[in-house]
Amino acid sequence: MFSKLAYSVFEKSIQDYHQLDHVDQPINNPFPKEQFEHLLYLKNWIDTVQWHFEDIIRDPNIDPVAALTLKRRIDASNQERTDMVEYIDSYFLQKYSHVNAKPEAKINSESPAWAFDRLSILALKIYHMQEEVSRPDASQEHKDKCQEKLNVLLEQRTDLSTAIDDLLSDIENGNKFMKVYKQMKMYNDDDLNPVLYQNKK
Repeated sequence: MFSKLAYSVFEKSIQDYHQLDHVDQPINNPFPKEQFEHLLYLKNWIDTVQWHFEDIIRDPNIDPVAALTLKRRIDASNQERTDMVEYIDSYFLQKYSHVNAKPEAKINSESPAWAFDRLSILALKIYHMQEEVSRPDASQEHKDKCQEKLNVLLEQRTDLSTAIDDLLSDIENGNKFMKVYKQMKMYNDDDLNPVLYQNKK
C-alpha cells in the first residue's frame, strides 16, 4: 500500500528533523535518489522545516527585519513544496503511463501527489498534537482537549490513507485517469507579479 509506505517515510523524516529541531540543519536523506522514498522524505522535510518557520514567524517579539527575511524564506519554501508535488506527480504519470483508461474513466479532484501532500501535513499535525498530549508542563484539561483532537487526526489519517490507495488502484485499473496542471503561481514570477515587473522598469 502506497499510503502506508509514504506515512512511514514521513514519520522518519519528522523524527530525524526533531533530533536537532533546527530549521537550518542539513537534510540527510537516507534513501537512494532512485527510490520513490527519496522523494517522499524530501517532500516531508520541506514541509517540516516550513512548519517550524510558521511557528517562528508568529513570535510576537520577533524583530521586523528578521520577520521579513523569514517571510521570504517561507515564500521560497512554498514554491519548493509545490515543485516537489509536481515532481512526485511526474513519477505517477510515468508509473501509470502504460494504463489505458476506460471510456467511462473519470478524473479525480486532486492528483495523487497533492493527496500525499495532505498526508505529509497530517503526519506533522499528529506528531505535534501528540507532543501536546504528552507535554509535562501542560494542564490535564489541555492534554484532554489535545487528545480529542489527536483522535480526530488519527481518524483522518485512516480515511485519507484509504482514499489515496483507492485512487491509485482506480488509476492502475483504468477507472480514473491522471491529469496534472502546473500551479503557475503568479506572485513569485518576475514577469507576472505587477509589483515585481513594475520595479524592473
